[in-house]
Amino acid sequence: MSYRKLSRSSGPRRALLRNQVTSFLREGRIETTQAKADTIRPLAEKMITLAKRGGLHARRQAAAYIYDEDVVTQLFETIAPRMEEREGGYTRIVKKGVRRGDGAPVVILELVN
Repeated sequence: MSYRKLSRSSGPRRALLRNQVTSFLREGRIETTQAKADTIRPLAEKMITLAKRGGLHARRQAAAYIYDEDVVTQLFETIAPRMEEREGGYTRIVKKGVRRGDGAPVVILELVN
C-alpha cells in the first residue's frame, strides 16, 4: 500500500490529516509522531506550492483542503512570499525523542525560515 493508514479508516484519516495540515500552517510548527509527520509533510508542501502559484483557482484548491479560511489567507499572504525563492523543501522534521506513554517516536514538524 502506498500510504499510511494511521490505524484509522479513510474518513477519519482524511479528517486527521486536514486538521494537522491546518494546525501546522496556522502555527508554523507542530509536535506529532514520526508517522504522522511523514504523512503530513508532502500535503503541507503541496499547499505551499499552490500558494506560491497564486491565483483564484489555486486559492480555491487550498480552501477545499484547509478547514480555516484565515489559514488560507495567511498561507497566500505571508507564508508563500517567504518561500518564493525556494524550489521546495519548505518543511523540516526534527526528532525530539519518544513519547512516555507508548514509546512512539515524537518529532517537531516546522516551516523552514
